[in-house]
Amino acid sequence: MSDLETQKRPPVWKRKDVQQTGILWVIFTLIIGYVVSEFQVRTIGAPASSVMATTIQMMHVFTWAAAPIAGLVAAMAATTLLSKHHYGDTPPEDADHEIRNSPRIAAAWIVVSALMCLFAVVWGMIVLQQDSESILDSKAMNINVVGQQWAWNFDYIDNGTVRSEDLYLPVDKPVVFHVTSKDVVHSFWIVQMGIKIDANPGYVTETAVTPNKIGIYDLRCAELCGLLHAYMQKKVHVVSQTDYDSWIQNQGGQA
Repeated sequence: MSDLETQKRPPVWKRKDVQQTGILWVIFTLIIGYVVSEFQVRTIGAPASSVMATTIQMMHVFTWAAAPIAGLVAAMAATTLLSKHHYGDTPPEDADHEIRNSPRIAAAWIVVSALMCLFAVVWGMIVLQQDSESILDSKAMNINVVGQQWAWNFDYIDNGTVRSEDLYLPVDKPVVFHVTSKDVVHSFWIVQMGIKIDANPGYVTETAVTPNKIGIYDLRCAELCGLLHAYMQKKVHVVSQTDYDSWIQNQGGQA
C-alpha cells in the first residue's frame, strides 16, 4: 500500500463496520445485563436471609460487570454475519484495521481483564467474610445435618434428642449447621437463604445463616449423588420463636 493510500485511509473509528459494532455493543450490553440479571433473580425467588440478599446483589454486580465483554463478542459476531462476505484465500482489501497486531489494544485488554479479576476476588472475599460471621456468634443455635442416599436428617443438639426430616428454624435467630454424609458426597443447599456447602463422608463442614423471613423454603442436594438425586429435597419451615419452642416440645425436646 502506497503512502498516499495510507494517508487517505480514514481513522478506524470512522469506518462503517466499526461504528456498527460500537452501536451493537451498547445495545447488546444493556440487553444482556438486564435480561440475565433479572432472569437469575426472578428464578431464585425472594431472599429469606441477609446472605441471600447479598448474593443477589453480587449476582447483579457481576452480571453487569461481565455484560460489556459478552456484548462486545455478540456485536462482533453480528457485524461479521451481517457484513458482505468475502471469498478466496486472501484477506479483503478493506481488512486494514486488524487489532491483533496493535500493542495498545493488547495492553488495554490485559489491564482491563486484570482489573476485573481483581475486583471479583476482592468483592468475593468481602462477601464470604460477611457470610461467615454467624459461625462465630455465641448466641447461634447448632444443628447437625446428615445426608445420605437420598434423604436429609436434622439433629437439634441444643434442644435435646430431637431429629426431623424437614428442617425447622426460628426467625431472626442465627444457626450454625454442622454438615456431614454417611455415604457419598452431597451438597446441603437452602435455596432462598443462599447457603450451600458440601456434605463429605467422614468430615464435618460448617455453614451459618440467620433466616429473616417467616415462610416455607426449599432444601436441595446440589451434588449429583446417585439415581434418586433429583428427589433429595426437603422443606425448611421458618417460624416464630414461640412456634419453634412449641414444635420442639411436641417432639420431646427442651425449648
